[in-house]
Amino acid sequence: MAQFEEVSQKSKLHPKPEGLTLQYGTAGFRTHAKHLDHIMFRMGLLATLRSKKTKSTIGVMVTASHNPEEDNGVKLIDPMGEMVTAMWEGYATQLANAEQDSLLKELKDIIEKEDIDMSQTASVYVGKDTRPSSASLSQAVLDGVSSLGGKTHDYGLVTTPQLHYMVCCCNTHGCYGSPTVEGYYQKLSQAFLQLTQNKRLLVDGANGIGALKMREMEPFLCSELQVVLSNDGSSGKLNHMCGADYVKVQQKAPQGMNIAVGERCCSFDGDADRIVYYYTDSKGCFHLLDGDKIATLISTYLKELLTQAGLNLQIAVVQTAYANGSSTRYLEDVMKVAVCCTKTGVKHLHHAAQEYDIGVYFEANGHGTVLFSKAAQKQIQQLVKDSDTNDDIKRAVKLLESTINLINQVSDRRVIDTTDAERRAVTPEGLQDAIDSLVKKYKSARSFVRPSGTEDVVRVYAEADTQENADSLAHEVSLAVYRLAGGVGDEPKSFH
Repeated sequence: MAQFEEVSQKSKLHPKPEGLTLQYGTAGFRTHAKHLDHIMFRMGLLATLRSKKTKSTIGVMVTASHNPEEDNGVKLIDPMGEMVTAMWEGYATQLANAEQDSLLKELKDIIEKEDIDMSQTASVYVGKDTRPSSASLSQAVLDGVSSLGGKTHDYGLVTTPQLHYMVCCCNTHGCYGSPTVEGYYQKLSQAFLQLTQNKRLLVDGANGIGALKMREMEPFLCSELQVVLSNDGSSGKLNHMCGADYVKVQQKAPQGMNIAVGERCCSFDGDADRIVYYYTDSKGCFHLLDGDKIATLISTYLKELLTQAGLNLQIAVVQTAYANGSSTRYLEDVMKVAVCCTKTGVKHLHHAAQEYDIGVYFEANGHGTVLFSKAAQKQIQQLVKDSDTNDDIKRAVKLLESTINLINQVSDRRVIDTTDAERRAVTPEGLQDAIDSLVKKYKSARSFVRPSGTEDVVRVYAEADTQENADSLAHEVSLAVYRLAGGVGDEPKSFH
C-alpha cells in the first residue's frame, strides 16, 4: 500500500538507535531528548491509528514536565482528555521498541488486532513545551501523523492541561468549551473570579510554558487579581531551583521569589499540570500546601457547599498509601469525608474518583483534579435554573457550578515490585523486612518504596512524629533500597 510506503520512507528520517528500549509509563515516554526523535515519529503514527479507531481527535503532548531541561518526553491524550488506555500504552511500547526493519510489521499487527479501518479519517492535536528540543521533536510527531494520512492541528506552545482541554472541547463539539487558547482563558478566568476574593498572588512559572501562558492569561484576571510572576523564562533554566517539584522537595520558596509574611504563593511544574501553594508566617517559617492539603481544603469547601445547597451527593477523596496519614485521619474523623486508597499513579486515582458523585484526588506533588459525575452536574445545573430556589441555595449551587467550570476535569525501578496498594515491597527479597525494622525505631512512623512511573528512580516515602525523624527514616530506607535493590552511583546522602 502507498500509505505504508510513505511510512517506510519517512521513518528513515527518524531512525531508531539499535538496541535502545524504552517503556511507556504513567507519564508517557521520558528520557534525554537525544534519544526521542524516532519515538516522536512513531507516536505520531500511533495517535493516527488511535484516532481512526475511536473516530475522534487524539492529542500528543511533547513535554518532560518537571524533568531537567535536557530531557523531553511525549504522552498521548484520549478523546475525552483522559490518558490513553493501558492496552494502547502497551502498543506504544511495542511500536517504540521495534527495530527499524520490523516497524511496518508491528504497525500492521496493531491495525489487525484493533480491526482499524484505515480509510477512516484521523485528527491529531499536537502541543509542546518550551524546551529547546521540543520544536524538532514535535515536528517528528507531525511527520508521523502525515505519513498515515492524518490531519493535524499544531497548537504550538501550550501547557499540558490546555492540550487536554482542546481535545475534550473538540470531541464534545464545543459543549465543554471553545477549543482555543482564548476560550480556555475565558472559561477558567470567569469561573475563578466568581469563586475567589484574592487580590494578589505570587506565581513561580518554573521558567517553563506555564509562565508564558500565565502572561497571556493575566488580562483575563487583572480586574480582580494582581499576578506577580517570577521565573518567567526570561532568564534562568527550566525547573532549576524553581518549580513545584523543587519547592516540595526542598521545602522552601523558589529562587527569585521574594515573599512577604502571609502572601499567597504557588509554583507550577515544567508543563504546568501540577501546582503547590505555600506561604511564610510571621516567624519566617515556610508552610507548604501540597497535594494532600489541597485535596483536604477542596473537599471541605465542596462539602460545605453541598450542605448549603441541600444536595445529597457522595463526595470522596482518593489517596494513595503515600498520602500523609494525618490528612486521612482528619478527613475521615473530623470532616466525615469518605477516603478511598488506591495504587499510585494518576490513572489509578482518576479511575477510582470516577466511582463517586464528586471525586477529589491530588498526589502529594500537586498533580490532581476534581471529577463531577454527569448526574451530579445535572442536579447542580437544575438547581441553578430553578426559579423557586431561595437565595442561600442559589448562591451555593452557583459556586458549585463555577467550580465545575474552573476545574479542568480531564486526566490526568522495575526491580522493586509492590503489593497492598503499593504499601509493601514484594521484591527484592529482604527489602520489606529491612523497612519494617527501620520503621520500628521511630514514633508514629511508616515508610514505603515504589518504582517511579516517570523516571528511572525509586521513590521513598517516610512519615514520623517530627520532621527530623522523618528525614532520618527516609535516609535509612533509601540506603536499604540502594544496598538491596542494586543502587547505581553514590550512596544516598543524609538530608542534614
